Amino acid sequence: MSQSIIVHCDGFEVALAAGPDIADITQRLLAAIAAAGIADGSLHANVIGSTASLTTIEYEPGAVEDLKRAVRRLAPPDIPYAHELTWHDGNGHSHVQAALLGPSVAIAVRGGRLCLGTWQQVVLLNHDTRSRRRQVAVTVIGHGSKA
Repeated sequence: MSQSIIVHCDGFEVALAAGPDIADITQRLLAAIAAAGIADGSLHANVIGSTASLTTIEYEPGAVEDLKRAVRRLAPPDIPYAHELTWHDGNGHSHVQAALLGPSVAIAVRGGRLCLGTWQQVVLLNHDTRSRRRQVAVTVIGHGSKA
């Protein structure tokens, strides 16, 4: 007997300090999978806004600080950006940092769990020059846990 495909749309908001600031959102994504009631499928998450990004990392203080430093080296805040000539908002580097990391993640789901390594978490980054409340849109697609 074939199973129906479940599509579950969800979302949440996370408050972050001026960037780069990083929050672990893994548990929020697991909650979306549980709400969807799927066993196997995939989860897609994207952050809304051009100065934020999503990625995975081991969410521990050293790795988090290393990521912050790497992001600052890739697009330093203290050099000129053409974006600032237009908007004069001082966040040209924020847009570049976010574009380099990307706004979304897609992760397989097996047995109702994200297919992540033991020390791998999904993190949300704010790159903007001010604190922001970031919206994350989540779509879970898959088969239910019942045969």
